[in-house]
Amino acid sequence: MAQDTAEPPVTSNHETGSGQETQDSNAASSPSPSPPPPPLPPRRKVSGEAPHQVGGQLQSKPTTAVSSIDISTLSFPDGSRGTFPTPSVGSGPSPLNSGYGTPSRDSSGDNLTDSMSVMSFAPTTRAPGDLASLVAGEFNRKSRAWNLLRSQSETVQPFEAIEFGDAGELAGFEREFDNIPENKTDDVRLSMWQSKMKHYLILSSAGKPIYSRHGDLSLINSSMGVIQTIISFYEGAKDPLMGFTAGKARFVVLTAGPLYFVAISKLGESDAQLRGQLEALYMQILSTLTLPTLKNIFVHRPSTDLRKPLEGTETLLSSLADSFTKGSPSALLGALECLKLRKSQRHAINNIFLKNRTDKLLYGLIVAGGKLVSVIRPRKHSLHPSDLQLIFNMLFESGSIKSGGGESWIPICLPAFNNSGYLYMYVSFFDNDDTTTTTTSKPTTTDTPTIPEESPLPPPPPPPQSPSPKQPPESPQEIALILISPDRESFFPFSSLRTSLYSSLTKSTHLPLIRQSLATPRPSISSILPGSNPPPISHFIYKSRPNVQFVMSSLQPLFASSIARRRLMSQYQTLHAAVHAKHSHLKVIYSAGEDCASLGWVTPLFEFYCVAGPNVSRQAMTEAANRVVKWVGKEEGRVFIIGGGVF
Repeated sequence: MAQDTAEPPVTSNHETGSGQETQDSNAASSPSPSPPPPPLPPRRKVSGEAPHQVGGQLQSKPTTAVSSIDISTLSFPDGSRGTFPTPSVGSGPSPLNSGYGTPSRDSSGDNLTDSMSVMSFAPTTRAPGDLASLVAGEFNRKSRAWNLLRSQSETVQPFEAIEFGDAGELAGFEREFDNIPENKTDDVRLSMWQSKMKHYLILSSAGKPIYSRHGDLSLINSSMGVIQTIISFYEGAKDPLMGFTAGKARFVVLTAGPLYFVAISKLGESDAQLRGQLEALYMQILSTLTLPTLKNIFVHRPSTDLRKPLEGTETLLSSLADSFTKGSPSALLGALECLKLRKSQRHAINNIFLKNRTDKLLYGLIVAGGKLVSVIRPRKHSLHPSDLQLIFNMLFESGSIKSGGGESWIPICLPAFNNSGYLYMYVSFFDNDDTTTTTTSKPTTTDTPTIPEESPLPPPPPPPQSPSPKQPPESPQEIALILISPDRESFFPFSSLRTSLYSSLTKSTHLPLIRQSLATPRPSISSILPGSNPPPISHFIYKSRPNVQFVMSSLQPLFASSIARRRLMSQYQTLHAAVHAKHSHLKVIYSAGEDCASLGWVTPLFEFYCVAGPNVSRQAMTEAANRVVKWVGKEEGRVFIIGGGVF
């Protein structure tokens, strides 16, 4: 930095009174005192009108405030704070007082020293107070060229690289669910198993393999033995193993009684999310065996092979595991999605349901394509979302019930409701006519209660038939009736209820309304936020915390592919983990990355998550989030079931 070379050096003796007194005392004692030096010339003041006269015109201006007076703290609506330099009171328009680094007003000399950093005076689009533009004001003005460039950059969609074939770490995700062929060598099969991005393993405390999502148990038997040894080592030290990281994979362990559940993920999920998925697999096993039966098996024979009692449930475990791998909003939020209907229409369906119910009915549900349409329940009881997710997985994901056709009578344990006993579930799908074929679901294990021989039995199941091309077994247009009772002899009363309910819904034209609503896709962002082209955000999920239900926008067209949907759900999982982390006090979180920008907002009434392009500003996303929240509040009676039918 330039300095005034005509100014003599300064010492502390000439600047303090104590130094002057010392000289006077020395002069009194000395016989030949030396004459005092001449006084220092006054420093030249920095003029606001002509800063170029100082030091030969500096070519830079400071970026760091010299005095703490020039630092101000701003609080944002999301609760975060930032410190920014601000202009001093009474400062002029000179570059020295621009707010980047203002000399102290009490300074009486040249404070332009080498302690100041350099920033060019060249005119750019950055205004002197652009940091203050975060809170709006006149500082937010930009040139026409800047606004044009910004408007074009905001049209970049999230994860746009996927459209050009750059899937990044998810390059092999489309082959994630392919079976490992048995006609390959063991080395090739093991390499294919290791290339999978997510694994679920279940084994007993004795080391007996029970389930693996990828590969047969003979292929990974040695791997399960190693995992069992590691878990047992930590249990012996009375320090249970919760999880560990190896390379890019995260291992999470859940110990549930005599069973070990292990999740191996390369998708960046948090430990809490993976542990919740393992608990869902554990509840799927309990829905078949019940907790007392499971404990009784291992108390008498700890080395029991549980694959035989669970025979036939592998498809349920695999479909549930695949839904977690693909990305399940229901599992992430612990909530259910409802079919959008007018409040008056849903109320009429509930009334028809209540009029046709029988005394032996505990819960009644109408479900369309995995979305809840109507619920009737006792006044003091309600079904847990985790139990309903198990039922929906059985009906709509695995396809095991629909493939049988007609009516089904299934003993099932709902662990969140009562993990020690069975309820009995009647299932029937509404077809275009009222003719049904009756089937009976036989229990897969001897520990599952069966219908006694002296009770009237439903007719035997028909021979398996190939699905009709007009009605595929996993069609999204399926409408199912679910009736649950504690009485094992309720099949025939429920069958009569189904017939009368179908007739009433058809005559009142409510069943065609359900089909019409089911055929309508989820609302798009452009329909929710009209007048913005393109919309500021690309997708959102809204969860109503009191109702434990959620609504989200359409996945079409940006997130229709499996890779794009998986990346979208990964972004939501990151936001969800941040706001729900232990000891976290975050209520609003904004994340900006190279591929997308995302926003999470949590209140006692709702949780809101949205994703936008990488160049969308925080202010634009916040405004769009407020508009979506207002839209949900306006449509709450249509997108959520509030209360349901109570008897």
